[in-house]
Amino acid sequence: MITRSELKSAQRRALEYLDRAHVVMTAKEREQIEVSDFGLSKLEHFGVQTLTYFNTDRICAKQIVLFPNQICPEHWHPRVGTDPGKEETMRIRWGLVYLYIPGASLESAAMDRIPERKDYFTVGKEVILGPGDQITLAPGTVHWFQAGPEGAVIDDYSTTSRDVLDEFTDPDIVRTTKIVD
Repeated sequence: MITRSELKSAQRRALEYLDRAHVVMTAKEREQIEVSDFGLSKLEHFGVQTLTYFNTDRICAKQIVLFPNQICPEHWHPRVGTDPGKEETMRIRWGLVYLYIPGASLESAAMDRIPERKDYFTVGKEVILGPGDQITLAPGTVHWFQAGPEGAVIDDYSTTSRDVLDEFTDPDIVRTTKIVD
């Protein structure tokens, strides 16, 4: 849960990052930045800011903004009916991103960067991505990611996005952010 003023502040701040990364947006797009705190009410630690350009029944394109050291918690994109789930390509436009996927247990350096709720992070193969680097995640791949100390802007391309159906390791996560006045 975040306040309306926290929402507006995060949206303004996300625009600064998008401008820094030279992302060209229409006036309407500049007003459509989604802020997600995952129901944890700790946006500076756990959250993402997202601008969705389009999300059709086949493809999706977004910009994801992460503030310094901000974490998108461990999750996966599950099967939905006959659809195997979202396939996602993340390409770093600006900043540094630490991505964690299956293949290793969490190293102490990664654990040190997680401010709390450490029990809900299980995958630990670290992939460090900088500007121009990209990775494609198969549907159902458990993953989480964190911005470096300057923050990050990610170009995110995928099959249809159904973010509200994402599944999280942390049972307390709520995908839709509640805004209070």
